Amino acid sequence: MPRSTVFMCRSNHRVSRHGYSSQRFLAVLITALFLSACEKATGPAPSAGAVEVAVVEIKAVDVSLSAELPGRISAYRVAEVRPQVGGIIAERLFVEGSEVKAGDGLYQIASELFVAEVNRAEAAQLRAEATLSAAVLKTDRYEDLIGKKMISQEDYDDAQAALREARANVAVAKAEREIAAINLQYSLIKAPISGRIGRSFVSDGALVEAQQEEVLAVIHQLDPLYVDFTQSSKELLVMKQQMESGQLVQSSTGDTPVRLILEDGSEYAHPGSLQFSEVNVDQSTGAVTLRATVPNPDSLLLPGMFVRARLEQGIQKSAILAPQQAITFEYSGSAVAMVVGDDHKVERRRVKTGQTYSDQWLILEGLEAGEKIIVEGLQKVQPGKEVTTVAYQSAVDKGAH
Repeated sequence: MPRSTVFMCRSNHRVSRHGYSSQRFLAVLITALFLSACEKATGPAPSAGAVEVAVVEIKAVDVSLSAELPGRISAYRVAEVRPQVGGIIAERLFVEGSEVKAGDGLYQIASELFVAEVNRAEAAQLRAEATLSAAVLKTDRYEDLIGKKMISQEDYDDAQAALREARANVAVAKAEREIAAINLQYSLIKAPISGRIGRSFVSDGALVEAQQEEVLAVIHQLDPLYVDFTQSSKELLVMKQQMESGQLVQSSTGDTPVRLILEDGSEYAHPGSLQFSEVNVDQSTGAVTLRATVPNPDSLLLPGMFVRARLEQGIQKSAILAPQQAITFEYSGSAVAMVVGDDHKVERRRVKTGQTYSDQWLILEGLEAGEKIIVEGLQKVQPGKEVTTVAYQSAVDKGAH
């Protein structure tokens, strides 16, 4: 190949590389000028090697706060059935485990003796009334005779005393007749309250006595029911202080609704209402006992069942909430949040948490509205490091898209 040809090829190659370098330099210069203009317009931007994290902007909202407390179901009323007269049980008149109404007959005690007592009391009353009639007639005669001085004053006084005694005997006879009639009524043992009756502790033919210690059966009124639960005196004190300061506002109706969480984790369909709280604190537990009433139309709840009572405490004004996954806890128990500042740098912030609200923590101290906290990417960041941020999307939000 001729030497001149080789020279021309090398010369063309040099020109081509020189042109390409000039273009790349020009592109870098334009990019630098563009980034400089953006930096002046929007402030400092994170470095190119910054980690990307998902953040949530803290907002102040009004939330309805509740406390979930352990509790036990107890019957609204409990009646232990005992006999008021003695005798032999002639018949049981109810089905064990059934619903009974107040006044329904439960047991029949053999009543023959009680009927005889009524008859004897009636006869004694008739005799006393006859004696009274004779005393009245005698006293009337003596009224005329004493005026004519035909009888002594002593005989007249004796007639008056006999009349008063006859009237007293009639009153006693009436009372004895009423007692006999009441005992006859008590021979039929009736339900004192409406409710569900349990098993019978005696059978036909058993001998019972008046006011005995052994119960015949027990009736529980199951609609409505009581729910007894406890709350620490400290939490109760904080709630009262928040209400006094206006941070916590009670519902407009003034009622405190209570919802039950059953043992299987389901929520009971019928809400109840708080009735009262004890006036003293249990010295052994430092807790106050609260009582609520809950309707039980389907007889789903039974005395002795364990439940969790969700007590609606009130509305927290301008509450600060943070996602639970954004809050971590140290070995000491302190809660920590990673906050992204305006300079895109991460700040480690200790916070004070309250109760949970859905899937969020109620933040009592340490965060303010408008601040951004890291929800995803916590394991990749360190305090003081720069990050790039994107808005956090929950699993529900991602599924909607």
